[in-house]
Amino acid sequence: MSAPGVEDVAMNDLAERCEAAVRAGERMQMAYAWFPSRDPGSPEVRYVVHAGSRPLHIWRCRPVSGHLPSLAAIAPLLSWYEREITDLCGVTFEDAPQPDALVLLPGAQLSQPPLVPGSQTTLRYTALPPSMPEMAGRMSDDVQLLPFGPIRADVFESAQFNFFYIGEAILHYHPQLFFKHRGMEQRFEGLFPELGAVLAERVSGVGSVAHALAYCQAIEAAAGCVVPPRARWLRVMLAELERLYNHLHYFGHLSHTTTLKVGEAEGKLLEERAKQINGRATGHRLLRGLLIPGGLRREPLLAGVAEALRPLRAEASRYTGMLESSTTHLDRLITTGVLSRQVAFDQGATGPIERASGLDRDLRRDQPYGAYADVPPEVAVREAGDAHARQQVRIAETFQSIDILLRLLSSMPDGPIRAACDASPGSEGLGWAESPRGSLYYAVHIGADGRLARVKIKSPSFSNWRAFPFTVHNTNMMDYAINEASFGLTIAGADR
Repeated sequence: MSAPGVEDVAMNDLAERCEAAVRAGERMQMAYAWFPSRDPGSPEVRYVVHAGSRPLHIWRCRPVSGHLPSLAAIAPLLSWYEREITDLCGVTFEDAPQPDALVLLPGAQLSQPPLVPGSQTTLRYTALPPSMPEMAGRMSDDVQLLPFGPIRADVFESAQFNFFYIGEAILHYHPQLFFKHRGMEQRFEGLFPELGAVLAERVSGVGSVAHALAYCQAIEAAAGCVVPPRARWLRVMLAELERLYNHLHYFGHLSHTTTLKVGEAEGKLLEERAKQINGRATGHRLLRGLLIPGGLRREPLLAGVAEALRPLRAEASRYTGMLESSTTHLDRLITTGVLSRQVAFDQGATGPIERASGLDRDLRRDQPYGAYADVPPEVAVREAGDAHARQQVRIAETFQSIDILLRLLSSMPDGPIRAACDASPGSEGLGWAESPRGSLYYAVHIGADGRLARVKIKSPSFSNWRAFPFTVHNTNMMDYAINEASFGLTIAGADR
């Protein structure tokens, strides 16, 4: 895992550099702001750029009078990051194609952006309807608005989905997320780096390992720490165990939306068996409490894991074979929620979503970390971009995960599982992981007192929620739940 270089880019050169990067096939991954001198008037904006298998690199740009040019017209996925930076850090992006607030609900007013140093932010709120496009034309009087949420049935996370529709036809769809202002990034500030891993595990429960791993690797990059080989292998084992139970849950939930009740029950039973393997090996079904900067806190119990994975593989093979041969299930998936390759690239889709649309990207292979250079995955790619392609990618990844786990367990190196990891004051690092839902990044900055001064999280659901509406416009109500389930989204992964 090589540390990305940081390059200063002048404000007036940003647009030209971004255009050149996009022409070269590079992809902007995220942008964030922070205040290195803790002076509210001196923000700094960072752009993380991914160039396939070439090393990641970072652009550093300093706004002039709190302003920067918007890059969203060149790299559309940056629109959400620019809007987030404006809401949380107060930097304004000139000529932004969509200048509306992102993390603030319509009617919310802040006394100060919450991430500005020393701010004592107060929030005033007056309920307003969401800002939606105007409808014009011969049938505009027939268009209805359905605001669904933010309180929904079952145990779904809080979100409001606004549908403009005629009959069953969805003309336009606008998801309103960010109802839960948990302040996760700000909660890191002032912590010692070792404690940050505990918080990272709780950003999104079903991505506990991926979040903690990306965070730990960011701290290790800041400290110049070399993680022992055995710890690197064990980390990959934990990451693939997490991928396994997530994908099995995905199949069960997707089957629920197509009313394949037996498929739902079997998928969730297999998920439960995978979580029982996690619990026996680590003491926690969600695999928490092991990762720490420098390695692992303690050894997991490996005895019996391989013996439990082999019958699980056989059962998963039978189960996914039935999913792929159930015509009532497939009829609801094929051609549903098509995401084209170009839209997937432009809007920042990641993980199984982008790979189902023909984009061959996976951080485990392209930017190897842990032991992935020793046990690289065979990246599954499909071209159709529909719900069925997304299921097929996850099926292939399920068996890849089990095969990687069996290889790891058969040749695990001996040795220590932790190295000293002390990040120097003023240091910084970038860490990443390919979570079950896609690329996940943590950027960390260490303050002069050795504590965390800024932690930025780029989660895969933040990216995939950006792309998802493009698969809903001009579809129908009957397919909506199936399409949403096929994306495997989480709202905790997007909320700030």
